[in-house]
Order: sequence, then C-alpha cells, then structure tokens
Amino acid sequence: MMETGLTKPQMPIRARLAAARPPASFWFAGALVWGALMAATLAVSLYGIGRPASGHAPALFGIYFAGGALGWLLALPLIRFFSFRRRPETRFAAAFLFLSCGTMGATALLFALQYRMFYAQWHAPFGTVIWAFQFVFTSASAVYQFTALGSRHYLPLGVALLVAASLWLARRNR
Repeated sequence: MMETGLTKPQMPIRARLAAARPPASFWFAGALVWGALMAATLAVSLYGIGRPASGHAPALFGIYFAGGALGWLLALPLIRFFSFRRRPETRFAAAFLFLSCGTMGATALLFALQYRMFYAQWHAPFGTVIWAFQFVFTSASAVYQFTALGSRHYLPLGVALLVAASLWLARRNR
C-alpha cells in the first residue's frame, strides 16, 4: 500500500466528502421535483379542507415549492455523507431525517422571511438593539406559527412521499 501521509480516520472522511457531492443533474432536477411535490401536498391539503383558492394561494405555493427545493438541495449532500457505505436501514433513516428536517426547516425559514418582510414596516431602524429584538422575536413567532399551522399541510400525502423518497434514496445511494 502506498504511503499517503493520512491517518486512518482521515481517509473515510475524504471518501465521504467525495461521495457527498451529488451529480448536478440529479441534485437540481431532484430539487425541482421535490419542490413540485411539496407544492402538490399543499394543493391536496387545501382542497381537502375546502379552501382550494384564496388570495394568498400563489404565495403559499411559492413558499412550499421553494421550501421543498431548498430542503432537497440542503439534505441530499448530508444524506449522502452520513449514509456512505452504510446498511440500508441507516440510509433510509438518514434520508428520512435530513429530507424531512431540511424541507420543514427551509419552508419555515422562507415563511419567517415573508413574515418579517410584512412586519418590517413597523419595526425600528436596521441595526438598533430594538430592531434585533424585533427581528428575533418576529422570526421565532413566524417559525412557531408555521410549525403549528403550516406543517399540517404536509399530512398525510407529504409523509407518504417522504417515505417513498427515503426508500428510493436508500436504494439509490449505496
């Protein structure tokens, strides 16, 4: 074996980092598909509760689509890094965890940014201590509101899609 100067713990990290970078076409096409599926879960949910069309529907569809797409873009390298050369159960768990947290987190972040843009007109000037408190608490309340009210739109279709995507990713990332 050729001497590389690397210790044993460093070699798997390099291999994992190399494996964590997904092919660009799969990364970006998957983001578009996952974003569209998350927007579809919103459509099914709104139709199910009898509110298929409202004045805020385009913005909501945009937030759910962009949250799904960003969630995929963030989750896929993490999934590939942590499931590198692991058993199928571990690959499934990594895909389920990172894809669900990435999608929900990105959507909550986008919701908080939109929420912040609306309330910014009543906030103190940028950079002041009061502005910092307003920014933090407005963002936190937006994330809470999304968690309490917006996450229900992922049920039940979003969970079924998440399980299917996790199974597919576990099988694909060997």
